[in-house]
Amino acid sequence: MIKYMNFVGGNTGIDTWKKVSFLLVFVFNNFFSQQTVTGRITDDSGESLSSVTIINMSTDQKTYSNSMGMFFIEAVPNDELRFVKADFRRVSAIVPANGFSAQLLVVLIPIPKEIEEIKVVKKPTGDLATDSRLASKVDKGEIVQQAVGLPQPVGKMREKPAEVKQVLIPILLGSLDVQGAYDLISGKARRQKRQYRYDDLQEHIAWVRNRVDNEYFTKAGIPEERISEFIQYSFEAKPQVRTYVKAKNLSGVLLRLEEVMPVYLERLKQKK
Repeated sequence: MIKYMNFVGGNTGIDTWKKVSFLLVFVFNNFFSQQTVTGRITDDSGESLSSVTIINMSTDQKTYSNSMGMFFIEAVPNDELRFVKADFRRVSAIVPANGFSAQLLVVLIPIPKEIEEIKVVKKPTGDLATDSRLASKVDKGEIVQQAVGLPQPVGKMREKPAEVKQVLIPILLGSLDVQGAYDLISGKARRQKRQYRYDDLQEHIAWVRNRVDNEYFTKAGIPEERISEFIQYSFEAKPQVRTYVKAKNLSGVLLRLEEVMPVYLERLKQKK
């Protein structure tokens, strides 16, 4: 009876020892197979990426890359390491049986994004330099001319009105400009000059209107239907406004317009 008990007890001890041995071997193998994987993460241009999330998918362990793009994480062979960062494509790497022989280099590729149309709300700020940029409109015709190198016409293609000096001097020298004399006597030269002055005025007003939003004027208190009238008034009150228009200097135009605005607005109040 005692021998039987010893026999049974002996078998139980052997089984227990086998289990303990197996557990020790498992722990031993797991301990010595585990390694620290180190590496560096960059984008496709070679710039270091910080705050990249590195996940060991087998153990759910997480870590993050530092400011130099470096990272350290524990792993064993066949573990999947996943690298995740917003706006970049996800990357995975499998730890090989013999581990990584050198520092792991991971490259993340940015995810392309469609750029939405940006609509700028142009509001006067009170700062001339800023307002001139906000109010300025794109002159597509000028852009095309600059892009393809179109030659600019010298002066305006229109008939030159006859001048008194140009008609009288030839007469004193014994010749006569019949057409010039007729234009002066008939009044054609005077009408041409008047028409040209009107055309130039409208052209200069249009130059300002085409480059400055209506909101720029209405915010200052000028009704939209009176914007052209105000610009014409500014030409008369401040001739420098027109000088800047001829020089295509928008900042200079806005500077002088702002000087005239209070006077014009006061005139509007008096008319009302």
